[in-house]
Order: sequence, then structure tokens, then C-alpha cells
Amino acid sequence: MQTRFILIQTSHAGNVGAAARAMKTMGFGDLVLVAPRWANVLRREETIQRASGALDVLEKCRIVDTLDEALDGMTHLCATAMTPRDFGPPTTTPREHFAQLVAGMRSDALAADGSPAAQTGVAFLFGSERFGMRNEDVYRCHACLSIPSNPQFGSLNIGAALQVIAYDWRLALGGFADAPPLPQSNARLADAAQVSGMLTHLEQALVALEFLDPAAPKKLMPRLNALFNRAAVTQEEIHILRGIAKSILQLPGAKHSPKSTPAVLASAAIASDGKTSS
Repeated sequence: MQTRFILIQTSHAGNVGAAARAMKTMGFGDLVLVAPRWANVLRREETIQRASGALDVLEKCRIVDTLDEALDGMTHLCATAMTPRDFGPPTTTPREHFAQLVAGMRSDALAADGSPAAQTGVAFLFGSERFGMRNEDVYRCHACLSIPSNPQFGSLNIGAALQVIAYDWRLALGGFADAPPLPQSNARLADAAQVSGMLTHLEQALVALEFLDPAAPKKLMPRLNALFNRAAVTQEEIHILRGIAKSILQLPGAKHSPKSTPAVLASAAIASDGKTSS
């Protein structure tokens, strides 16, 4: 199915580049400009910068003088507008219209004699930044697409509007395959003894920093024990944490306390549970 994006009387070169980028991210490449403000718009610095690598779309882009030329070969035309018009094609959201459009295309995929039906060409039309689409251009279309947005501020930049429509159209066509999952890590989980040893080391560092008072430990270490159990730390992470604790203990003037274990601190915390809490 052929898909074409048509920008009519575009006045800002950057919007052409932004449109090219939005199209390429969704796998589309047929861009046509109708009477843009700048004759050299495809070579302007702002266009190239905003395209951000979608130069192949710009290279294939055509510039024509009339909308008739831009619509050559297209069989289904979609206008874009922020607000519905009193007259003209029905106004609908992109997603709703695309679902109906694709369903109809699938049912008409074969002609009555069983041969492939004529290929459908779908064109999305965007008006100028200042005036939007002219009524006479909208009247030529089969549908008018309106992106649901904030009623108090619904005006979208052309590049942003094109991105939304291109995304919804790509989804309707089947979307892209999900990115392959990242390879599973082979890191080995730390066992209980390694976690206990790390907590003892960390406790000494916290005392040296005067963050932990060994005379009134409260529930700090049991809570850290529970935290690391939930985190399912690996052996490599245990080495990192112990390296941090070692560096703290080597600081000049670091205070050292008699070695104690998390189990001893847990017992002390339970014994004083009724007196203090943290």
C-alpha cells in the first residue's frame, strides 16, 4: 500500500525537516511539497538539521506547483484539521478512521474474479502553518482527521501532528516487531553468607561515618538486610558494596568499633523495640 504525506504551502523550512524525520521513524518515505515558501527548502540548513539524519527522505522528496500533481496515483485522501467544519468530509480521529480504512482494504483485497484488486494509495494532507488547510482542499478529501488534544490548547506543530498520524497509521498497518529482549545476565546471586559478610562490613563503615550509633542501633541493619534481600544482589554487587565500605574505613580519622554481626544488631533492635523506633 502506497502512503504519501503532502505539505501544502509550508512556510517554515524546519517543519519540512521535522516531517521527514517523523516519517522515517515510522518507515515512510514518500513526501511531496506543494508550493513551499522556499524554492530551495530541501537544501536549507534548518531543514537538514531538523531532519536529523532522515536525508534519504529529503532526497526523494518532490516539490510540485499544484495539489493535483501531488495527488497523482492516490485513491484515498485524508485532510488534517484541529476543528470540524460545517461542510465537507466527516471529521474523525486518526485511530478510528484507520481501523475502518484498513478493515475495508482487507475485505476488498481481491476483485470479484479472485485477482488482486487495484492498489490503494493513501495520502495525508497538511496545510500551511499560518492558515491550515483551505476549504476547497478539504472538500476533496474522503476524511478529515482531528487529533484529540487539550480543548484549551489543541494546536500542534506540523512535525508533531505528522508524527502522531504516522504512528497511528503504522499501528493500523501492523506496526513494527518488538525489539528483541536483552540477553539474560549470567551474574550469580550472592548467597546468605556473602550478604551477611557485606552487611557486617557496611555496618562498620556506617559507624565510622557516625551514621550508626552502635549503642542504639535501632532497626537500621535489619532493614538494610531486608532491602538487600529484596534487591536480590549479585556477587559482583556485593564486591562493589564491600569496596565502598573498605574505602570509608580507610578515610583519615574514621572511627572504628568492635565488630558485630547483623544478627547481633537485630537482637539488640528487637530488645529495644518497645523503647525506640526508626
